[in-house]
Amino acid sequence: MKIGIVFGGKSFEHEISIVSAIAMKRVLKAELVYIFCDYNRDFYLIPTDKINSKRFSSGEYKKDKKLILKKGGFFQKSMMSEKRVELDIALNISHGADGEDGKMASLLEFFEIPFIGPRLEASVISYSKLFTKIYAREFGVKTLEYKTLQKSSSRDIELDYPVIVKPTRLGSSIGISIVKNRDDLDYALDVAFEFDTQVVIEPFIQGIKEYNLAGCKTETYQFSIIEEPQKEEFLDFDKKYLDFSRTKRVSEANLSDEMVEKLRDTFVKLYEPLFAGSLIRCDFFVLDGEVYINEINPVPGSMANYLFDNFDEIIANLASYLPRSTKVPAQYKYINTIGAAKGK
Repeated sequence: MKIGIVFGGKSFEHEISIVSAIAMKRVLKAELVYIFCDYNRDFYLIPTDKINSKRFSSGEYKKDKKLILKKGGFFQKSMMSEKRVELDIALNISHGADGEDGKMASLLEFFEIPFIGPRLEASVISYSKLFTKIYAREFGVKTLEYKTLQKSSSRDIELDYPVIVKPTRLGSSIGISIVKNRDDLDYALDVAFEFDTQVVIEPFIQGIKEYNLAGCKTETYQFSIIEEPQKEEFLDFDKKYLDFSRTKRVSEANLSDEMVEKLRDTFVKLYEPLFAGSLIRCDFFVLDGEVYINEINPVPGSMANYLFDNFDEIIANLASYLPRSTKVPAQYKYINTIGAAKGK
């Protein structure tokens, strides 16, 4: 199987996507084809044997073959012809905007390119921390209480401190701050509003248990181990992602069978309605024995390969269980019965 690794995009998480893409060379046995989307949203075919971080930071990738999107795939254009890039399936590994907000999903679906990754609705829901909370509550999954604040809104809000301030539409812990008193709130909001026009404010609960669980649905649900992230107050950008080239399996959390089942059941409630065809990671809180969703990661860093013993096998299986779009037959049954459509 030939897998097209689609990565990059116009996003604050652009560099993280490059790190994740490079990591795939060490965890996937399939033949890989690298398709890079730069900050200008131009696509390039990157030689698999020459992919490294410097190729992108130096701009050397611009010497690689430029691609265009057409029905059925990515194409190299020459003076006299076009040649399709041979791949069996694409793997969307573009983090943040473009990759996780629905743009990439829309492009791949529109041009009928089979791909692993969140579809449009799943992208829109999970990209927004606010929409994620509304979605979760609709399907019986608990969330911490929260407030939202617009950039143009008054900052005279009553809060019980400490709180955590997050840009609504951003991942990788970018722009997140812990606020312990009112004097620090304005600065935290200024930081968050550098990245988004809306923020979510939640209580910061010292010592709350956090667990990560990844998985997907093929013939049955395929779950990863459950990881308890080792952290201080929270995982900032450096701590969370500069080691996200991880390709070695991490240690499993010490949990009771009952809690493992609770986390898996909650994962299924979130996955089932929208996330078919995706491998996602859910970040959960556990407080007083109850499970709360923190975030849904529809394109997790390095595809959460480090949580699986059989990551390569799961990706291969998932490729056979992608959602199929409804076929719409080409027909014009009624248009000629409408007088205004006849040009009269």
